[in-house]
Amino acid sequence: MSTARAAVVQMTSGADRDANLDAAGRLLRAAADAGARLAVLPENFAFMGAHETDKLAFAEADGAGPIQDFLAQSARALGLWIVGGTIPLAVPGDAARVFAACGVWNDRGERVARYDKIHLFDVELPDGRGERYRESASIARGAPQPVVVDTPLGRLGLSVCYDLRFPELYRRLTAAGADVLCVPSAFTERTGAAHWDLLLRARAVENLCHVLASDQCGTHPGGRRTFGHSCIVEPWGEVSAACGAEPGIAVAELDAERRAALRRGFPVLDHRRLS
Repeated sequence: MSTARAAVVQMTSGADRDANLDAAGRLLRAAADAGARLAVLPENFAFMGAHETDKLAFAEADGAGPIQDFLAQSARALGLWIVGGTIPLAVPGDAARVFAACGVWNDRGERVARYDKIHLFDVELPDGRGERYRESASIARGAPQPVVVDTPLGRLGLSVCYDLRFPELYRRLTAAGADVLCVPSAFTERTGAAHWDLLLRARAVENLCHVLASDQCGTHPGGRRTFGHSCIVEPWGEVSAACGAEPGIAVAELDAERRAALRRGFPVLDHRRLS
C-alpha cells in the first residue's frame, strides 16, 4: 500500500504532568479512531512549567518512568506508532540538566528510536520586549547525529522545534534516507506567526519530503504563549491538513508513490554539488 495516514497532535500543556498525559491520551485515541498509523505529539507534551528548570523534577531514567510507560502503553493499546514529542531524560552525572529526548514507539509499544535535541533555544527575541529563553541552562545538547527510523509512513527523520532553523540537519536526514521529516515543537507565538509556515514548507520543498509538525498552542504557566497551527506538509509544499490555535489533531494521507514520482521527475536531491 502506497498511502498511510498520519496525525499531528496539538496541545496546551501545563505544569500538571498527569493532566497532560490524560489530554495526550484522548488526542491519541482520536488520531487512532481517524485511521492514523502514526501520531506525533508536541515538544514538552507531558510538562510545561513556569520556569525552564521546573522540568528537572520530572526527569526520567532512560527506559523507565511514567511518561515513557504512558507512551509504550498507549502505542500498544491503540495499535499506533507514536512520536513522543520530547521527554526530559536524565543526563548521567549531571543533575542540573536533562536531555530533550524525542522517542519513537512502534505499535507494539517498543521504543525503536531516540533523538536528543541538538539545537538549543538560547535567544532574546529582537523586538525590545525582553522575551528571553535559555534552554542550555537546563537541557544538555544531544550528539549531532541524524536519526532516521523505518515506520509505516516510510523512513522518518527526527528533529525538534528550533532545529527547524538549521537546514543542514535536514539535508543530513535526507541523505540518511528520510522520506518524512518530523518536527515536534513549542514555537513561540511571535516567532511562529513570522516563520512557522515558511520554514516548514521550505524544509518540505528543498528535501522533497513530507513534514509532520506538531506544536504547542495557547498560554502556559509563566505566561509563555505558543503558536499552534500544527500541520502536515506535502513534498511539493502544499499544507494538506492543519490545526488552528486550539488543541486538537490534524490528519492526512501520505502518498509514498507521489513522493517518489516527484523525486524522480524533479531530481533536485541528485543535483547537489556542495555535499
